[in-house]
Amino acid sequence: MNILGISCFYHDSAACLVRDGEIIGAVQEERFTRNKHDFNFPINSINWCLREGQITAKDLDFIVFYDKPFIKFERILETALSFAPSGIRQFVQALPLWLKQKLWIPELIRKELNYEGKILFTEHHESHAASAFYPSPFDEAAFLTMDGVGEWETASFGVGKGNDLELQYYLRFPHSLGLLYSAFTYYTGFKVNSGEYKLMGLAPYGKAKYADLIIENLIDLKEDGSFKLNMKYFGFCNGLRMTNRRFERLFGGHPRKPETRITQKDMDIAASIQWVTEEIMLRMARHVYKVTGQDNLCLAGGVALNCVGNGRILREGPFKKIWIQPASGDAGAALGAALLVWHRYLGNKRISDEKNDKQKASLLGPHYDDDAIESFLIKEGAPYKKLLYSQIPQAVSDLVTQGKVIGWFEGRLEFGPRALGARSIIGDARDPKMQSRMNLKIKFRESFRPFAPTVLKEEVSGWFDLDRESPYMLLVAPVRIDKRSDSKDWEELKGFDKLKANRSLIPAVTHVDYSARIQTIKRKDNPLYYDMINLFFKNTGCPVIINTSFNVRGEPLVCSPKDAFKCFMRTEMDYLIMGHFLLNKKEQEPMQNDIKWQEVFELD
Repeated sequence: MNILGISCFYHDSAACLVRDGEIIGAVQEERFTRNKHDFNFPINSINWCLREGQITAKDLDFIVFYDKPFIKFERILETALSFAPSGIRQFVQALPLWLKQKLWIPELIRKELNYEGKILFTEHHESHAASAFYPSPFDEAAFLTMDGVGEWETASFGVGKGNDLELQYYLRFPHSLGLLYSAFTYYTGFKVNSGEYKLMGLAPYGKAKYADLIIENLIDLKEDGSFKLNMKYFGFCNGLRMTNRRFERLFGGHPRKPETRITQKDMDIAASIQWVTEEIMLRMARHVYKVTGQDNLCLAGGVALNCVGNGRILREGPFKKIWIQPASGDAGAALGAALLVWHRYLGNKRISDEKNDKQKASLLGPHYDDDAIESFLIKEGAPYKKLLYSQIPQAVSDLVTQGKVIGWFEGRLEFGPRALGARSIIGDARDPKMQSRMNLKIKFRESFRPFAPTVLKEEVSGWFDLDRESPYMLLVAPVRIDKRSDSKDWEELKGFDKLKANRSLIPAVTHVDYSARIQTIKRKDNPLYYDMINLFFKNTGCPVIINTSFNVRGEPLVCSPKDAFKCFMRTEMDYLIMGHFLLNKKEQEPMQNDIKWQEVFELD
């Protein structure tokens, strides 16, 4: 039985094909269109899923959409009327797209796919919950979903058992942790639904000076993690901005203009909202444990990408084990919707062993064989060296040891926002200059942005305060004290001056608060990637490398050989490995670089 899940029309459109309960493929539309966070109908993703499954739309038993548009439209209309007359403007602006597309999902699907079968709709937070619980390794677990907003719900929790899933409690719009965090994303000059992770990365440079101000004025927070926002400070219900003038007066100034200098105040505001967010997440998790009595917790929704908060739930919360959907945002809801139909709607049995998840390391997207890669390189006239499969780990580990930066393009594309060893840029985590070099010369992004490490699963506890695997880069943990450098010389440094300090034996992946967003790797998930890191470990005594996404600022993760080659040539990467083919930048004909980027993120 073939079930196609679809999510679209808000952000991060995606499609997923599930066959007899197994995930055959899942991919975001942005990977094909090269439009980051593409929200359009995911026709390219759907077509790829069908090709991957070697079927046509006529072979699908069900198509399932990830939320219920009519209920969402009801919420938008009611909100506009509740905040009239100011709310009407926002409604009128949104109305054309609703009348043209969003209210006609079945007709659109039938037209685009020539599909005559059954179309189902799940609730938004049901899709998130299903994406968290069904692929998890647990036979029984509590789940907690947190995001901006679905139809009316902004957070939910309940219990999954076997193939059943029961949502027990909701938090409703406009009281939303995701929208609260996005309001501060907007106020500090980053793009909503895109820059939240920048806000999280900026937080350790500041102090939570404004946390009490937020708690006292913006939010009525209860002990169980539920809360109400003070809507007189926000503009997302009745305006076209996340915050309003009252918010600006409260924090003493206008929002930072994008691409302008980041001040110490911006850093302190980031630290403050991050502290408040973590506090809410912890209170919610403790309440979920108290109500459900479950030992295991599954997380999904956009807020579950806040890996600092996830790390605190793991360390300070009551749950023994947690599992986080690697595509926690709306993209992953396409997967959840398809699995919900298979397990709950159709009643099919689910078997879990409490150890291995069903996410397949989230390597669920397109892959390209050597014939396709070599054909592209020949057409491009790009010099390359062909390696045997057994030669790739040694060759690349040697280059990393030599301080080279390598584009790594191997196997199936990752599903979700994180590069996990298929479309990665890798380097030596021991190099104190590597973070700055990769940010400014390769990623073309803000200098304060931290890089994540990939570490051999067997070695993680020897380098980080983490006693379990983190395969999807969704947990933050401290670097072990014995791996840190003496901090006396830089304890008094402020702002971005902290970047100048050498904080540990792996400075390129150690954030200014000694933390790291960790990916653990085990051999069965990605043998080639594991073997390369293991050889680096044998050569250097360090089982950790830098792993950042294979893209530049403002672009999605690369998907095809063409995408990878273009990114390689437009940046200062030294080598590119694609399949069996190794490319040396020095041997390539120069490509005109159309990226213009000036470092403006310095401390006032």
